[in-house]
Amino acid sequence: MRESFFYRRLVRPLIDLLRRGATPEKIALSIAVGLVLGIFPGVGMTTVLCTLAALRFGLNLPAIQLVNYFVYPLQLILLVPFIRAGEFLFRAERLPLSLSQILAMIRTDAWHSVKVLWVATVHAMTVWLILAPPAMYLIYRVLSPVMRRLAQATGLATPESPETAGREAC
Repeated sequence: MRESFFYRRLVRPLIDLLRRGATPEKIALSIAVGLVLGIFPGVGMTTVLCTLAALRFGLNLPAIQLVNYFVYPLQLILLVPFIRAGEFLFRAERLPLSLSQILAMIRTDAWHSVKVLWVATVHAMTVWLILAPPAMYLIYRVLSPVMRRLAQATGLATPESPETAGREAC
């Protein structure tokens, strides 16, 4: 049976990282951070942010960048909603922009786009900063058991979870 694009390009590389010794929890955290940083409303900044986070917090760089790559379309889809939420939060005047208009502006003159969209982008980043920590935590909490089960299913880990690791039976 043929593997799907998603399985070949995302799941299999994660299994390979587990085979190379990455822990399920470290992979889950790397995925959570990569996903949340990958939707940061600063277009063109996520690769650097993910790299810095991986280096600073000892995360798995291949996993974080893999997820960052996969969520790029989501970053573009969420750009306008982040801008709109920022306008709402700061009671700012609504910019008459769509995603296609923003991308066309960036392609035509990136520096002019930065100047025009600066305040809207800062507002969008503020909304992202508010939502990022709880989102990252929830994603990590959901993915940790999933990654442990994936490791167990592929014969790569013991069934012991980090919550029970090191505890003796009473």
